[in-house]
Amino acid sequence: MKITSISRKLLSRVLSVYFILTFIVTCGQIVAEYFNTKSHITNELLTLEKTFTGSLTRAVWELNTQQAIDIAEGLIAIPMIQGISVTDENGQVIAQLGRQTDKSNLKYDHDESSLTGHQLISSLKDGLFGHSFPLIFEFSGRTTRVGTVELLSSNGVIFDRIEIGIYFLIGNAMVKTAFLVFLFMLAFERLLTKPLQELTEQIEHFDIDDPELSKLHSTSYEHNELSILTEAYNNLIDELIVYKEQLTKAQNEILKSNQQLDEHNILLEQEVAKKTSSLSSSMLELQQQKQTLVQQQNKLQEENKRRSQTEKTLIQTNKDLRNSVIDLKKAQDMLLNTEKMASLGSLSAEISHEINTPIGVSITSTSYLADLLEKITLDVENNKLSKRSFIEFSNNAKHSIDLLLNNLNRASDLITSFKQVAVDQTSNKLRKINLAKYLDEIIQSLEPKLKKTSHQISVNCADDIAIYTHAGAIAQIITNLIINSIVHGFEHRQQGKIAIVITLKDKLVHIHYQDNGHGVAQDKLAQLFEPFFTTKASSGGTGLGTHIIYNLVTDTLNGSIEAHSETGQGLSYDIKFLDMANQ
Repeated sequence: MKITSISRKLLSRVLSVYFILTFIVTCGQIVAEYFNTKSHITNELLTLEKTFTGSLTRAVWELNTQQAIDIAEGLIAIPMIQGISVTDENGQVIAQLGRQTDKSNLKYDHDESSLTGHQLISSLKDGLFGHSFPLIFEFSGRTTRVGTVELLSSNGVIFDRIEIGIYFLIGNAMVKTAFLVFLFMLAFERLLTKPLQELTEQIEHFDIDDPELSKLHSTSYEHNELSILTEAYNNLIDELIVYKEQLTKAQNEILKSNQQLDEHNILLEQEVAKKTSSLSSSMLELQQQKQTLVQQQNKLQEENKRRSQTEKTLIQTNKDLRNSVIDLKKAQDMLLNTEKMASLGSLSAEISHEINTPIGVSITSTSYLADLLEKITLDVENNKLSKRSFIEFSNNAKHSIDLLLNNLNRASDLITSFKQVAVDQTSNKLRKINLAKYLDEIIQSLEPKLKKTSHQISVNCADDIAIYTHAGAIAQIITNLIINSIVHGFEHRQQGKIAIVITLKDKLVHIHYQDNGHGVAQDKLAQLFEPFFTTKASSGGTGLGTHIIYNLVTDTLNGSIEAHSETGQGLSYDIKFLDMANQ
C-alpha cells in the first residue's frame, strides 16, 4: 500500500495556497498597471486632439488634402500612434495611415452627445483602442462639422511601456516564493518529518509477546502533539498488558464451563430427538399447507394492487391528455397570432426607416430654403438686391420646393399604402376592394424590403375586379407568399421573378402565384403547410408562414390552396375562394 507523507501533503497545500495568492496578487498588479498605462495613453491622445485639431480643421475646410496628409504622417511618426484616419463630413477618407480595424468590430464607450462631442473606441479582436473626435470649423458665429479624425493605439504600446515593471513583479514574486519554499521545507523536515520517522520505526518493532519492551521512547524534549501521542501509545501498552492477564484467566474459566455445557448438551439432544421424531411429520404437513395459502394470498394482493394502479394511471393519463390538447390548441393560436404581429412589426420597422429618407431630405431642403430667404431678406434691407441674385434665389427656391414636394408626396404615398394594409391585417371585417389596386398597395408597402434586392414582381389582374372579402386575409396571404419567395426561394440569388395572375369567373376568385426560385423537393412538398415545418430552423425560422396562409385560405376565406413545385423549377400556389357579396 502506498504511503502518503503528512508533512509533504501539508507542505504542498500550504505552498499551493501561497502560490495561488501570489499569482492572483501579481496578476492584479499587472492588470492595474495595464489600465493605468492605457489611461495615460488615452490622456495623451486627448492632448494630441487639442494640439492638432485646429490645423487639421483648417486643412480639411480649405480642401488642402496634402497638408492633411502631412499632419497625419507627422502624427503616425509618434510611437504611441499605431493608426490614423481622417475623413470629411461625408465619410470619405482623406488620409489613412498605419493600422486600421474593421468598423463592425469597433466598440464605442459612449455616443456623441453634441456636435463637438467625441468617442472613445476599442476593438478587442484587433487589439486596438483610440480616440475619435470631430473637426469643427467656426465661421461667422456658426459651427460646422467638416470631418472626423480617429487616432488609434494598440495593446502592444501598453505592453512595451509596462514590460520592465512586469519583469520586476514576476522576479520579486519568484524570489519570495523560492525563499518561502526553502524555509517551509527546513521547518517541516526538522519539526515533523524526522520525529514521525523515529516513532514509526519504534512502532514497527512492536512485539505482542512482550509489550513492555515495545513502548516508545521520544528523543525530543518539547511537549507537543508528538509527545502526547507517545504517552498515549505507552498508556495503551500498559492497558494491553493488564487486559492480556485478564484474558488468560477468562480463557481458563471458559474452558471449564465448555466441558460442563458439552455434557448437558448430550443429554438434551437425546431428549429432543425423541420428541422431535413424533412431531416432525405433523409439522411438515402444516408447513406445506401454510406455504400454499401464503402464495395464493400474495398473488391475489398483487393482482388487486396492479389493477388499482392501472385504473388510477388510466384516469390520470386521460385527464392529462385532455389538458394537453387544450394547452396545445391555445399555444397554436398564440403562436399564429404572434407570427402575424411579428410580420406586421417587421414591415412597420422597414416602412418607418423608408419614410425617414424623404422626410430627412425635406428637412434639409426646408433648412436650405430658410437660409436663402434670410440671405435675400438681408440684401433687401441693405439695398444690395440685384437682378442676378434674385434670379439665383428664385431658381434655388423653386428647386428646393420641387424637391420638398416630391419627397413629401413619396412619404405620403408610403404612409397611405401601409396604413390601409396594416388596418386590414389587424381587422377581420368584410369590405369591398378592387383587387388590382389593393395588390398595388400591398406591394408598395413591401417596397422597403424589395428595394434591397433586384427581384421583379408582375401582376396580371383586370382593373374591374371588385369583390367583398376579408381584405386583411388577402394582405396577409400575399405578404407571406412574397416574403417566403425572397427568404427561401431566392436565397443566394440576385434576381428573381414573381408572377401573380388573378381571374374572376362565376364569383370564384382564382389567384395563381408563381416564382422561379429554388423550389421544394417532392418529399417535403406534402409537409409544406404543416405547422413548424421550416428549412431555416437554424436561422430563427418558425415554420408558421405557410401554415398561416393555409388557415387564412381555408378558414377565413372558406377556400382551397394547392402547391406545386419541383427542385430548381420554382414554387407555385393555386388559391381559390368565393366572392362573399351575396353570402
